[in-house]
Amino acid sequence: MTVCLDTSALMMPVECDVRLFEELDRVLGDHDLAVPRAVVTELDSLADGGGEEGTAASVGRDLTDRARVLDHEESYADDAIVELAAAGECDCVVTNDRPLRDRVLDRGVPVIGLRGQNKLAITQP
Repeated sequence: MTVCLDTSALMMPVECDVRLFEELDRVLGDHDLAVPRAVVTELDSLADGGGEEGTAASVGRDLTDRARVLDHEESYADDAIVELAAAGECDCVVTNDRPLRDRVLDRGVPVIGLRGQNKLAITQP
């Protein structure tokens, strides 16, 4: 199973105190991680800023080293995730972004998101 991570997912460890990889192991068991190239670019841009968001993005960018980077046509990160999910490149998407979650679910792809304070759960389409 290929799990696609968006920007908000990769920033969860700092912003929401989520142990992202441990939670994904708990929820999914065996899986492969993937990140669209546009997400890496977005994290790089956010990491240049200051404060908690900059720190969260910097940590998120470091976490992308644990995932396979996917190429795509879209330049906007959310559109890239929807494109990859619709094309079957991602079996599941991890996001804390409600509009993105709804777009992915509309394409029949399950979404993993934050439930409670620091636990993840799957939402089926």
